[in-house]
Amino acid sequence: MSGDTGPEETGGAVGAPRAVPIDQWDMTAQMAYWGFHQQRRTDYMRYAYLQLGSDGDAEEAVDLTFDAVMDCWPRMLEMENLEGYAWTILKRRIIDMHRKRRRRPELMETAAFEAAVADQLADDPYDALTDAIALYTAVASLSERQRDAILLHYGMGFTAAEAATVMGNEEATVRSQLRTGRKRLAHMLKLRCPERPNGKKHS
Repeated sequence: MSGDTGPEETGGAVGAPRAVPIDQWDMTAQMAYWGFHQQRRTDYMRYAYLQLGSDGDAEEAVDLTFDAVMDCWPRMLEMENLEGYAWTILKRRIIDMHRKRRRRPELMETAAFEAAVADQLADDPYDALTDAIALYTAVASLSERQRDAILLHYGMGFTAAEAATVMGNEEATVRSQLRTGRKRLAHMLKLRCPERPNGKKHS
């Protein structure tokens, strides 16, 4: 994330500065926070569910994400890449939930991921794929950024532009990640891989 350091772990560091309560922020900062919360909560919940396979775990991860975002929101408003910073917090909370449930943090829940992706790829060459474990393993082997782009685009139906906004990334970068991810998946799964995506949502 350009110009910004990674998010600190809040709420437990000895001697860490106490976060300013939201009711002590100026009204502009409060409105900006709640606007961001409203805009991103549903997207974060869907992404967390696809990663964790549990509504309860997804809700806990997202609640913890927004707690951490609230703790540093006034400082985040001065950042160049606020979206990317918040996305990194979400990813860390999802990893925390995997560890809490003693799961492997780098892998997604097979059933949740496969159900979402299979629906989005109904008209794709991937429609021929019937082995969910093969898809799961192949996607898990992608780089983190490629995996996020594939999950947001196919699992959640985002355009490349929308995925870029949520991740705090450039649209051209996400398009490149999608192309590279598709080609790698096609190679591993021995599927035909047309030149896509074109930025349009799948019907």
